[in-house]
Amino acid sequence: MTAIDFVIVTGMSGAGKSQAVKGLEDLGYFCVDNLPAALIPTFAQLCAGSERRIERVGLVIDIREGQFLDAALDTLRSLREAGHRVRILFLEASDESLLRRFSETRRPHPLAPAGSVAEGIARERERLSRLKGEADLVLNTSPLTPHELRQYMVQTFGERPGGAGTAVALVSFGYRYGLLLDADLVFDLRCLPNPNFIPALKPLPGTDPAIATFLQGYPEVKEFLDRVLAFLQFALPCYVAEGKAYLTVALGCTGGRHRAPYAAELVAGQLRTLGYPVTVRHRDVERA
Repeated sequence: MTAIDFVIVTGMSGAGKSQAVKGLEDLGYFCVDNLPAALIPTFAQLCAGSERRIERVGLVIDIREGQFLDAALDTLRSLREAGHRVRILFLEASDESLLRRFSETRRPHPLAPAGSVAEGIARERERLSRLKGEADLVLNTSPLTPHELRQYMVQTFGERPGGAGTAVALVSFGYRYGLLLDADLVFDLRCLPNPNFIPALKPLPGTDPAIATFLQGYPEVKEFLDRVLAFLQFALPCYVAEGKAYLTVALGCTGGRHRAPYAAELVAGQLRTLGYPVTVRHRDVERA
């Protein structure tokens, strides 16, 4: 039987599951929305025996599963026991973002078809808490555009070099706009010299060579990032040994425009030379 790579997209209503699935479709995944969990094993058998050689599948499982939602986790475990690869992506968003999205689309919440959307969101968070706890990846989509979410899907679920190991996502952010809630590790760069106070550098992003030149002029910047890299070089093999498929490393500065993007790009380059599959995202670089 052919082993299948399953990506399970789940999470809050309004958090972007439809856009996430479109990203998987862009990668050639065979995607099905709202397939009852009880039918997934039969579906897997059909895919494994198909003449089309369906080897990558994206499935959406969410609150529409109703009373069978808890049983869905047992079904996913049975897929792993059958030799299939199963990764669960849980899409999260703040209450404020979800309320705004429901208001813009004028769609009823599935748990509050004729009542308060806020109450529906609260009930959904409670109902999905167990599924969220089992997720391999939890992504807060509040600051993301649909295009950025689809780009994230392509970067995360595309073919990884070597097909194994821990994939590392480096995300720069600004503390001014809130912590990165889905980060596994967070490094605070606000103690480093700030290009924002140099008029000629203030409008430039941290990816600009002029920002790099400025920061490289301070020995404490090099020492700080050397220590970050030394820690990651120590920790990453431990994560790999534990079988962790993804690691999100957040680097933050005040506004997320200068120091954090510079550091994320530098660290990413170093980790790639060590053979780790690395993606980089700058959450707030365009906000300041």
